[in-house]
Amino acid sequence: MASARPQDGKDMSDDDYIYDEATGEWRPASEVKQAAAAAAPVVRDAAGNVLADGDSVVLVKDLKVKGANQTLKQGTVIRSIRLTENVEEIDCRHDTIKGLVLRTEFVRKR
Repeated sequence: MASARPQDGKDMSDDDYIYDEATGEWRPASEVKQAAAAAAPVVRDAAGNVLADGDSVVLVKDLKVKGANQTLKQGTVIRSIRLTENVEEIDCRHDTIKGLVLRTEFVRKR
């Protein structure tokens, strides 16, 4: 989407309307933002709670970590998660394991 003024002489500011290349129409910026928010994937934990960047989660079962020869125990708190492009995975760090990716089915929002 590009932000510019229409050529039909209407007096609109750049912040009020955005050109939607998909439809070829000028649409109100607030409408475009709402559509983008509705289209964003929602990441949910094992209990169905919505997860966001920076949330803390708790493991719901013991997990063996591949490549680290370590097991993360049920109840372990993982702080400051980051969402990934895949809605079934979150990126996080643990004290002893860096670059840890967990499946959302094994965590619960704290």
